[in-house]
Amino acid sequence: MGDDSEWMKLPVDQKCEHKLWKARLSGYEEALKIFQKIKDEKSPEWSKFLGLIKKFVTDSNAVVQLKGLEAALVYVENAHVAGKTTGEVVSGVVSKVFNQPKAKAKELGIEICLMYIEIEKGEAVQEELLKGLDNKNPKIIVACIETLRKALSEFGSKIILLKPIIKVLPKLFESREKAVRDEAKLIAVEIYRWIRDALRPPLQNINSVQLKELEEEWVKLPTGAPKPSRFLRSQQELEAKLEQQQSAGGDAEGGGDDGDEVPQIDAYELLEAVEILSKLPKDFYDKIEAKKWQERKEALEAVEVLVKNPKLEAGDYADLVKALKKVVGKDTNVMLVALAAKCLTGLALGLRKKFGQYAGHVVPTILEKFKEKKPQVVQALQEAIDAIFLTTTLQNISEDVLAVMDNKNPTIKQQTSLFIARSFRHCTASTLPKSLLKPFCAALLKHINDSAPEVRDAAFEALGTALKVVGEKAVNPFLADVDKLKLDKIKECSEKVELVHGKKAGLAADKKEVKPVPGRTAASGAAGDKDTKDISAPKPGPLKKAPATKAGGPPKKGKPAAQGGTGSTGTKNKKGLETKEIVEPELSIEVCEEKASAVLPATCIQLLDSSNWKERLACMEEFQKAVELMDRTEMPCQALVRMLAKKPGWKETNFQVMQMKLHIVALIAQKGNFSKTSAQIVLDGLVDKIGDVKCGNNAKEAMTAIAEACMLPWTAEQVMSMAFSQKNPKNQSETLNWLSNAIKEFGFSGLNVKAFISNVKTALAATNPAVRTSAITLLGVMYLYVGPSLRMFFEDEKPALLSQIDAEFEKMQGQSPPAPTRGISKHSTSGTDEGEDGDEPDDGGNDVVDLLPRTEISDKITSELVSKIGDKNWKIRKEGLDEVSGIINEAKFIQPNIGELPTALKGRLNDSNKILVQQTLNILQQLAVAMGPNIKQHVKNLGIPIITVLGDSKNNVRAAALATVNAWAEQTGMKEWLEGEDLSEELKKENPFLRQELLGWLAEKLPTLRSTPTDLILCVPHLYSCLEDRNGDVRKKAQDALPFFMMHLGYEKMAKATGKLKPTSKDQVLAMLEKAKANMPAKPAAPAKATSKQVGGSAPAKFQPASAPVEDSVSGTIEPKPDPKKAKALGASSKGKTAQGKKVPSKTTLKEDEDKSGPIFIVVPNGKEQRMRDEKSLKVLKWNFTTPRDEYIEQLKTQMSSCVAKWLQDEMFHSDFQHHNKALAVMVDHLESEKEGVIGCLDLILKWLTLRFFDTNTSVLMKALEYLKLLFTLLSEEEYHLTENEASSFIPYLILKVGEPKDVIRKDVRAILNRMCLVYPASKMFPFIMEGTKSKNSKQRAECLEELGCLVESYGMNVCQPTPGKALKEIAIHIGDRDNAVRNAALNTIVTVYNVHGDQVFRLIGTLSEKDMSMLEERIKRSAKRPSAAPIKQVEEKPQRTQSISSNTNMLRKGPAEDMSSKLNQARSMGGHPEAAQMVRREFQLDLDEIENDSGTVRCEMPELVQHKLDDIFEPVLIPEPKIRAVSPHFDDMHSNTASTINFIISQVASGDINTSIQALTQLFQIESLAREASTGVLKDLMHGLITLMLDSRIEDLEEGQQVIRSVNLLVVKVLEKSDQTNILSALLVLLQDSLLATASSPKFSELVMKCLWRMVRLLPDTINSINLDRILLDIHIFMKVFPKEKLKQCKSEFPIRTLKTLLHTLCKLKGPKILDHLTMIDNKNESELEAHLCRMMKHSMDQTGSKSDKETEKGASRIDEKSSKAKVNDFLAEIFKKIGSKENTKEGLAELYEYKKKYSDADIEPFLKNSSQFFQSYVERGLRVIEMEREGKGRIPTSAGISPQMEVTCVPPPTSTVSSIGNTNGEEVGPSVYLERLKILRQRCGLDNTKQDDRPPLTSLLSKPAVPPVASSTDMLHSKLSQLRESREQHQHSDLDSNQTHPSGTMTTSSSSTANIDDLKKRLERIKSSRK
Repeated sequence: MGDDSEWMKLPVDQKCEHKLWKARLSGYEEALKIFQKIKDEKSPEWSKFLGLIKKFVTDSNAVVQLKGLEAALVYVENAHVAGKTTGEVVSGVVSKVFNQPKAKAKELGIEICLMYIEIEKGEAVQEELLKGLDNKNPKIIVACIETLRKALSEFGSKIILLKPIIKVLPKLFESREKAVRDEAKLIAVEIYRWIRDALRPPLQNINSVQLKELEEEWVKLPTGAPKPSRFLRSQQELEAKLEQQQSAGGDAEGGGDDGDEVPQIDAYELLEAVEILSKLPKDFYDKIEAKKWQERKEALEAVEVLVKNPKLEAGDYADLVKALKKVVGKDTNVMLVALAAKCLTGLALGLRKKFGQYAGHVVPTILEKFKEKKPQVVQALQEAIDAIFLTTTLQNISEDVLAVMDNKNPTIKQQTSLFIARSFRHCTASTLPKSLLKPFCAALLKHINDSAPEVRDAAFEALGTALKVVGEKAVNPFLADVDKLKLDKIKECSEKVELVHGKKAGLAADKKEVKPVPGRTAASGAAGDKDTKDISAPKPGPLKKAPATKAGGPPKKGKPAAQGGTGSTGTKNKKGLETKEIVEPELSIEVCEEKASAVLPATCIQLLDSSNWKERLACMEEFQKAVELMDRTEMPCQALVRMLAKKPGWKETNFQVMQMKLHIVALIAQKGNFSKTSAQIVLDGLVDKIGDVKCGNNAKEAMTAIAEACMLPWTAEQVMSMAFSQKNPKNQSETLNWLSNAIKEFGFSGLNVKAFISNVKTALAATNPAVRTSAITLLGVMYLYVGPSLRMFFEDEKPALLSQIDAEFEKMQGQSPPAPTRGISKHSTSGTDEGEDGDEPDDGGNDVVDLLPRTEISDKITSELVSKIGDKNWKIRKEGLDEVSGIINEAKFIQPNIGELPTALKGRLNDSNKILVQQTLNILQQLAVAMGPNIKQHVKNLGIPIITVLGDSKNNVRAAALATVNAWAEQTGMKEWLEGEDLSEELKKENPFLRQELLGWLAEKLPTLRSTPTDLILCVPHLYSCLEDRNGDVRKKAQDALPFFMMHLGYEKMAKATGKLKPTSKDQVLAMLEKAKANMPAKPAAPAKATSKQVGGSAPAKFQPASAPVEDSVSGTIEPKPDPKKAKALGASSKGKTAQGKKVPSKTTLKEDEDKSGPIFIVVPNGKEQRMRDEKSLKVLKWNFTTPRDEYIEQLKTQMSSCVAKWLQDEMFHSDFQHHNKALAVMVDHLESEKEGVIGCLDLILKWLTLRFFDTNTSVLMKALEYLKLLFTLLSEEEYHLTENEASSFIPYLILKVGEPKDVIRKDVRAILNRMCLVYPASKMFPFIMEGTKSKNSKQRAECLEELGCLVESYGMNVCQPTPGKALKEIAIHIGDRDNAVRNAALNTIVTVYNVHGDQVFRLIGTLSEKDMSMLEERIKRSAKRPSAAPIKQVEEKPQRTQSISSNTNMLRKGPAEDMSSKLNQARSMGGHPEAAQMVRREFQLDLDEIENDSGTVRCEMPELVQHKLDDIFEPVLIPEPKIRAVSPHFDDMHSNTASTINFIISQVASGDINTSIQALTQLFQIESLAREASTGVLKDLMHGLITLMLDSRIEDLEEGQQVIRSVNLLVVKVLEKSDQTNILSALLVLLQDSLLATASSPKFSELVMKCLWRMVRLLPDTINSINLDRILLDIHIFMKVFPKEKLKQCKSEFPIRTLKTLLHTLCKLKGPKILDHLTMIDNKNESELEAHLCRMMKHSMDQTGSKSDKETEKGASRIDEKSSKAKVNDFLAEIFKKIGSKENTKEGLAELYEYKKKYSDADIEPFLKNSSQFFQSYVERGLRVIEMEREGKGRIPTSAGISPQMEVTCVPPPTSTVSSIGNTNGEEVGPSVYLERLKILRQRCGLDNTKQDDRPPLTSLLSKPAVPPVASSTDMLHSKLSQLRESREQHQHSDLDSNQTHPSGTMTTSSSSTANIDDLKKRLERIKSSRK
């Protein structure tokens, strides 16, 4: 028991893992108890067991496992975190529990699985169970199936996905294990219970016996719809509600729900798609064309077999469909026609919506083939066309069907009508709008009068079906002329019809449809057809049952019911009148007289034709009185007007009588029931008088009255034709004027534009200007109603006329047509009127485009043209496309039939030649305009491929595709695009361009739609994947589109669609959905009359009721024409108003107003500090996220509650952005007055503002940025400093916004960043902005890089964090960025640093690719060429920096003088001052310090400084010579005024006069101290400029050309002699390399560079000691790397190779073997032949001199032995005596001789002395004695000052040789540190820079000798400012390439040679030690 006591003490979780089974059992039992006690599902206790639950279920001991399962079940049921364990636990259950013999274990296992499903982990569970079905153990398979069955039975088919289960069922039925087969049968029965017959197709291939058994079981199942018995956690509240309802007896809701559920699964969905195109016989396309029918039959049978697959994979079936269509249309063998039809049926059924794009091609062919009489053919064709109909919409094929309706063949007519009837059955009220119904009814009405009875019957059936679908109210207007018998027949048919959708379904749909717009439908205005889905939906059901109930509903096409009435007559006003009065026959004159005499006084009739005008006038007066008193019903209008027309009639000569007559006509028309028959009698006379000066107005008045009685369209048509059939121009112009006016009064409804247009064209061609003017005025009025499409009719007019028309249209632009004041005829009820109004779309605007005369071009699209377009040669393809373009241009408006053109053009959309793709897109654009709305039938086969082109990588191609898609959508509306799966298939493609363009397009279009097809939901899964796309732009576009998808689909559907996402993705997407929900716009309201009145004439014409149809009707839509932005604005503003309207009144009670008066920020003592502590100790979340999650927002709310006024907090966290704007406005108002409060809550304010950065609303963002600018200005005034916490939780989010696409926002953000530097150190800002450069948003990267440049420019290099090197390396990476703006920004930033720090930049940047480096060098060069004006501007306005630079890049150098000045302009960087100093040309260098101390103030002053200096800059340029002389006294005094001197010289160099420039430069290079300051880069550019100038042929044309060249020559010599020798040598080498590389460079240029190099070689013996050889050798190494020996030999000239050899040879000769010690800067010596070359040279010289240094023996050359041969000894001594003989090296020679003698005491030096003079001999002996004395006497005392006075004076040779020589002579007692120190002092005295004090102390300690007293630092020794400058310059130049250490002083250099020297000294020290032994 001892062991027991051990484990009993352990905590529970450890017991559960114990190796003893007892311990585990006890652990599980205790865990079970714990689990049952924990009440809180989120308790931290649960997390302890998170990793153990799998072990609970997989325990190896069966007894223990049982207990573990119990505990696991409780855990899963209660723990919040249990979901995380789903995968591992369920897989454990499957593998380790389901195979257990104990039934209890299996039960618990199943329970655990079901519990996981209940906690929303159904998918993961199902996945594991399906994996279990592949297990070899049948027990496990059975248990998995059983679990799935139970899950399905309890949770239902919505939770358990059936598709994957059905997929594996056939395999399970084939299992060898009976148990598995039985279980499979059970689950099949369960599945059948849920989806019924949809299960049959997938199981059709199983064993027939099994199938039979299944059938028997299926029959037994109850027929009622199944219901889930168990719910997910999230649904359990719903379940509770359902139970309550059921107990209350209200089962309705539940029933409704389930009703939904039953048809949910479609068998098609459960099937796997089969790919058949590849399986077609190889020779199929040949065989199908074969002459023998048997071969054709074989080919078709092969297809028939393939298309029997119930679901086919999408692909390009165009060719196959084309082949089948050909057989159906052209094959003579009817059997094959039937077979091909069957194949088409199979394709249509297998592809469903994907077949839609081919439907348009096939339908006409099939319909025409109905002429076949054979029943089997007819049946096959019927099946085919019915199947095809289901893949498309009636709308899409209506054109084709209607075209066939006029066929003469009765069978075709009959079958087409029957097809229409069958199609109508599939329609609902919304999919069969009036615009479709009208043409179909018209065509069918012809058929009901057909002579063939079968045609009549078919037409009756079709009309009856339509009646059933949309209801009588919609159909009756079209049946007005049908006699009663036929009408009854139609109604009889309608009662027999059974609709596919069933009545109930229709009603349910209606209910749903109406919900979204209850308040709007009534006043929805000219809803047009797009809205019929919402509005006409309620018709079908209630209509039949009780028409009365529909009274309040919107009549007809959603016209406002505002005018009252219900549209009871349902007929048009016009039609109503026609049916009543058109029947008025023309009466004979006798009858008229009789009728007239009955109502008029007898005298009146007698005097009508009196010859005395007075009598006639009196007669007319009586006539008028009689008419005025007459009653409407009794007035015989025709008789009265006939009387008036009686002789003299309209020929009346007296104007008074005539006026009266005309007035009476008007009265009769107004007061009587005036018919068209009466009108025809008088109109001719009226038109005749309309031009009369005196009677014209009366004539017009009469016409208007007639128009009111007989409708304007008819009257206008009559009047126009009469006017233009006569010659009188006055009448014509006045008629046009009357019509213009009448249209304004009556509105445009029903006018026949086409008829007018021909008359207007005649008028425009008239010679009389008045007629032309009137015609143009009329066009202007028509434009108000018709819109821009009107212009299309007149495009072929003369330009002058066209410009007048355009000017008139321009005047009308933006005006809205006036509301009609007439035409609301009094004798029709207002309802009728409404009916007429409702019909407007059909009569008016809608048809404007249909009025255009369209040309048939299909005959021009020949097969030759099509094959041309598909030719292999692109030029021929282009010709073909050009031809097509020509055909369309010529035809202007075309008919929809364009033959084979669509397939040909589709092929060109993926042409490899992008120019052709663009041309095709342009043609498609033309096509859209030319075809108008009819283009919609090509959307599927041509429109969708255009969308594919949006994925092209080229920007211009994408832009063209987008323009084309928009042009199409403008004609077709969006419905066609959104229907079917095509769009979602495009979105599915993982092409970032395609996705971002398509989403951008949808985001633009969706908000303008009032309803969308349900297929939009198919795009949602792909939209979600776009939200997580790798490409930032795609994600952005997807987020932008999200609210608009939600606007149409609703939040619930969208949220439901996230179910299939991974858990992590799901959370993110749901968060975005929440956010989008807040920003979701309202659906645009129908542009109603009401709204147009409110808006008051400002609404564009398109919003007016009369023209609504232009945009909205489905058949003729030009739907997006109304400016979508305006539409959106209208929608948004009205939404905004209602939102405010609702909220504000309810809230603003008096009390609340009082509350708002207090302070908005409450100062809480130490509140901010406490918050920071909380964040540090992780008590609260750290403010760090990619998108703000709810918990952050909640946390901020909580923190704010204590210190922000409650009402303000409500505004700040409101879901509506307008409240955020209010909050910001309040905060701005209180900013000044509540400074303390603002600072106290600053961290919270900034955090809240970061949340606003994630809103999509621009107005909030702008407001927030405005506030931030004010806030930071205030903080800097208060001298507040941001805390780290505030900065880190704000700056990163602000930087995100710097990448906004809107310019104004970016500017604001930059301004804020600028101001922030006043309250937060720039050096700390730097890393944040640096982080911003890593963004995926290229705009953000570019702006951040620019900002970094600004920081460096303003604050110097110290801001670069962590080190300038690292920072610049990171910036330099962006030079290679793919985005041009980013590259430019990176280059500009580095140029800025270069201007501050000169060439050191290249060291800091490190290695760049050649391409990047050349870009950078080019940019630096260009920046140096900037004229002085630009930099000044630049200092004034920073944000424009880039622009000023880029504008200068365009200023090409124009002449030699400018070239010079630009070159020297660059020499500014010599001074090493910050850029600002050079830019502003300041006179006082001391200002620099001030800037560094207080950057803020200087910034503000800068513009004044600039102003101040301008004059001084230009003065010296005007009088250069005296200025140069005048300034020379200052040259000695460099330390006080270096900057001003340089600035002055620069101003001289920049002079326009070449002499002044050259003189100034010469002056500059005479001052040695200044000349040495020039860096390599500057010298390279200067030499380049000077040599180019010397070679410039234009100079010779100048008068003093030769003189200039001589001066430049002299200047070049000066530069070579006076510059820093290392820099100039390096510059020349680089220049030579560049000139040899550049193809454009002239050979003369290279020659001159080499001549300069030869001169340098000649100078080398004198300058060798002042040269940094390491750098020169590095340059030579690079040169040899770029030009290996072979490449150099290929050069035309042999000079380059000789120059290089000469240079190297000279260096070797001067330095000897030690030259090999100077290769330290070369990383990889093997990259060039330099080292090998040097070794060869050394060997060669060794063979001559025999001397080898110790260093070289180190490198592996043979060591000089002590007993070396005599010859070698002689050579060695000869070398020593040579040194003693030379002036410079005499001391070194003596020292070496002394060493030699000491080492080889027996050596004989006599022979060498013998040949020399006596003086030389005594000099040598004396020298040796001095050395001996010195070394013997003082050598023992280690000292730092032990250097003889003589030595101090002599010139010290290069350091390395000194050390070696001293080392070799070293005696036993003297340590090397002594010499080191001496060496150091010597170097300092001579101003050598190779050693740095900072590096030495470690050296001495390395040498393990006593420390030496410190030496005076070089800065103390060098007093003048200039030498300080030079010191820093040289430090930078010699700094190691990969310098990573920073000196305490911050100058950040390490001596390049220090590391080399240390190694060197170590080796020498080793040698000294060994020699001492």
